[in-house]
Amino acid sequence: MQTFKRPLSPEEEAHYLALTREGNLEARNILVEYNLRLVAHIVKKYQATNRSLEDMISIGTIGLIKAINTFDEDKGNRLVTYASRCIENELLMRLRQERKEAKEVSLYEPIGTDKEGNEISLMDIISNDDENIIGNIITADNLKQINKLFPSILDEREQKVLTLRYGLFGQEEMTQKDIAKLLDISRSYVSRIEKKALLKLRSALNV
Repeated sequence: MQTFKRPLSPEEEAHYLALTREGNLEARNILVEYNLRLVAHIVKKYQATNRSLEDMISIGTIGLIKAINTFDEDKGNRLVTYASRCIENELLMRLRQERKEAKEVSLYEPIGTDKEGNEISLMDIISNDDENIIGNIITADNLKQINKLFPSILDEREQKVLTLRYGLFGQEEMTQKDIAKLLDISRSYVSRIEKKALLKLRSALNV
C-alpha cells in the first residue's frame, strides 16, 4: 500500500512556494510530493469509476501541479483549499471527456450490416429525417450564413459530403452511394459524415 508524507508546516510550504515562483522545479516537486496525500483523499470519492486508483492519482496530480503553478496567497486562500478545487476540477474534466468519447464511440461503432452488406451503426438507425433537417437549415436567409459557417465548423470531408449531397453552391446533387464511390469510402460512412455535419449546422444555426 502506498504511503504518503505528512503535510509540510506552513513555514516550509511558504518557503517552497517562494522558490517555485522563482522557477525552482525541485521546490515544486517537493510541494507535489508532500501534497499527494491530499490527491489520494480527493480521489477516493471517484473510486467507483472504471479507472484504477493509480490512474486517478496521476490525473489528480496534474491538477495539483496546476494549483502549485498558479497559486496566489495574496487572494487569501490556503494552498490546500485552492489545490483541492484544482484537483477535483481536473478529475471531473477528465471523467466528463471520457464519458463524451465513450458516447461518441457507441453511436458510431458498427453494430451490424444492411441489406447491401454495408456496416451500420446506431447513428445510422436513429430516427432522423435528413430532408426535413436540411429543409429547415438551407433557406435563402441561411445560405449566406452557411457559406461562412462551413469552413469554421465543418472539416473538409464534411463540407464536401454536404455540398455534393444537397447540391450546394452550384454543385450537382448526388446520392450517398455516388459520393461513396467518388471519395472511395463506404456508403454507411458517408451517411455518418452527413448526419454529423447536419447536426453541427443545425446547432450553429439554432434550427
